[in-house]
Amino acid sequence: MINWQYYPKRKEIPSHLKDVIDIFILNEKLISSDKLTLHSNEVLEKVSLNLLELNYQVETSKKAIDKIKVPVLFGLNGKLEKYFDADAYNEELKTVIEVEAGRAVTNYQFLKDLFQACMMHEVDFLVIAVRKTYGKNQDFQSVITFFETLYASGRLILPLEGILIIGY
Repeated sequence: MINWQYYPKRKEIPSHLKDVIDIFILNEKLISSDKLTLHSNEVLEKVSLNLLELNYQVETSKKAIDKIKVPVLFGLNGKLEKYFDADAYNEELKTVIEVEAGRAVTNYQFLKDLFQACMMHEVDFLVIAVRKTYGKNQDFQSVITFFETLYASGRLILPLEGILIIGY
């Protein structure tokens, strides 16, 4: 079963993010971490056609030409000076999607995803898809516990309208 949690909890999840959840539900048998041990790129590949149908740009390989570059800083004469790569991006919906596997919690990749999305120009929504389980670890639960704490403390105000965590 695909699990998800939207933050902040005081807001209803936008419909365009429900569409992303539906993609993971549609592909659950192909990506479930309860039964499979796919790398993040393999999971992204399984959901990519459906994301493309929703007008997301999707990373198709690790080659520089296939990366999705989301602007961060603009330099002299408006030239792109700094960018971060995203797994998927919809400029119109101002939404970035990151798909993680084994490194999500072990290497705190979800925190790097959060930081980068906060720095990206004109990004309002972040989706982080993580395994529900990785070995004996409950990665999805670990990530949502972090966000529960972040939002409950009220000590850090994020520049994002919403964050969706999907456990696959």
